[in-house]
Amino acid sequence: MSQGPEEPDVPPPYGAPTPPPAGETPPPAGDPAPPPYGQAPPPQPGYQQPGQQGYPQQGYPQQAYPGPYGASPQAPYGIHPATGLPYSDKSKLVAGLLQILIPLGIGRFYIGDTKTGVWQLVVTILTCGIGGLWPFIDGIIILATDSKDGNGLPLRTS
Repeated sequence: MSQGPEEPDVPPPYGAPTPPPAGETPPPAGDPAPPPYGQAPPPQPGYQQPGQQGYPQQGYPQQAYPGPYGASPQAPYGIHPATGLPYSDKSKLVAGLLQILIPLGIGRFYIGDTKTGVWQLVVTILTCGIGGLWPFIDGIIILATDSKDGNGLPLRTS
């Protein structure tokens, strides 16, 4: 007859505490056991977990000019150097070309100046196309000057 353990060596169920190996003392009852491999540790008091709502950050307000880490959220296209206003999301080139190539006030609609766009459209239709000279010249003026969009922000150059 062979000599062997009286009970087979069966591992404890998953998550159950394992007894310490022979010769070691068990950890104190107050210390939590480390999490099993592949699981996140339990949250510690006083620390915010990712994805949770917390208190707003305190500190300096965000600035409207680009910082060392890129553009500011208040001015994603930069700031006009003379006025200090943030650039519009509308392009000067697109607005000017729309006015020149489709002289019906389409460029004014693009930049948000619907009142002027409607007037240019009405004048062009009522004059059988002769009034299309107004949007054509307006497109050249948009390209040549510092034009503003419907919100009063300067158009960006590219």
